[in-house]
Amino acid sequence: MRILLVEDDANLADTLAEVLTSQHCVVDIARDGEEGWEKSQADDYNLILLDVMLPKLDGINLCRRLRAHGNNVPILMVTALDMSTDKVQGLDAGADDYLVKPIDPPELMARIRALSRRAQIAEPTVLRWGELQLDPGMHEVSYTGQSVHLTPKEYNILELLLHHGRQVLKRITIVEHVWSLTDPPREDTINATIKSLRNKLKGAGAPHNLIETIHGVGYRLSQLS
Repeated sequence: MRILLVEDDANLADTLAEVLTSQHCVVDIARDGEEGWEKSQADDYNLILLDVMLPKLDGINLCRRLRAHGNNVPILMVTALDMSTDKVQGLDAGADDYLVKPIDPPELMARIRALSRRAQIAEPTVLRWGELQLDPGMHEVSYTGQSVHLTPKEYNILELLLHHGRQVLKRITIVEHVWSLTDPPREDTINATIKSLRNKLKGAGAPHNLIETIHGVGYRLSQLS
């Protein structure tokens, strides 16, 4: 899941990004409302986590602008304002849910899952490729029933590969879907992540060439026998 986090408090933004990343989310951070608007136009997100009190463009007006331009991505507002009138204003602006600070990480993730279910994006069917299985709902990967423990980046790359199968996945596509736009990877970082993913799958019994390299282009899954 790709999330746009619009939050001007750097410490809180980093903390929330760490929580979300640990749950296999890819997070882009915007520090003000105008930057949030620009990022929302430049990329597709599964959810927007939006603070209300923002510089340049506040969260209420950003939410209104998004809805006015036909953007129907789920929006979860996060704010220190806990008056019922503030909540009503946020929901009337087009937000789908409202969470008051301080934020409890388990509650945050529960609300995100609920919004995702409503948008029918959080509970896809189990992905399979031969003996390889990835369960997006449980965030579990296995090969011939043996559990494979992956980092969030490795998991997201594998999920992307499973969605594409034999279609070649370009390196730029991997970067756009797996890494934050504010923290793009170095060339050797992608190579190292793919190598680690291959080794972990091989350790569970998968062939080393399960993930094929198409030199100069990208990667794809090997042909099933």
